[in-house]
Amino acid sequence: MSLGNRKFTHNNEGFTCEYCGALVAPRQTSCRNHCPECLSSKHVDLSVGDRSNGCQGRMKAISFRYTGRKGIILTFSCLTCGHRGENVSAYEDPIQPDNFAKILSLSPASISPNLDLQSKPQYIKREA
Repeated sequence: MSLGNRKFTHNNEGFTCEYCGALVAPRQTSCRNHCPECLSSKHVDLSVGDRSNGCQGRMKAISFRYTGRKGIILTFSCLTCGHRGENVSAYEDPIQPDNFAKILSLSPASISPNLDLQSKPQYIKREA
C-alpha cells in the first residue's frame, strides 16, 4: 500500500497511560501515540488515527534508530498479536518529552555517528 492511499485521521488527544498511569498531554506539533514515560502504546489503529483495530494489545517499544530527517524513530511490538510498527519519538517536545533515558535503555537498531548517546536530548548533533 502506498502512502498516497493511506487514510490519516488527525487524532491528538491527551490520555492516561494504561500501563504506568502517567497523564499524557497532546503534542503541539504532531499527534502523540505513546506514553512519554514508559514508551508504551496501544494497538488501536488500522490506518493512522482511525482507532478501528480490534486487537487493543499493548505496544511495547523494543528498539530505536536515528535518522537525520526525523530524529529518533521508535520501533514498537504488539505483545498480543506481534505486529511491529514505527513512530517518531517526541524526545525534543518542549512540554512533555519522551523519557530519553528509557529510549537509551532500548536496543539500538542502528546508531548514527551523529547521535551523542551521552548527552541530553537537546544536544543531539544534526548534520548541517
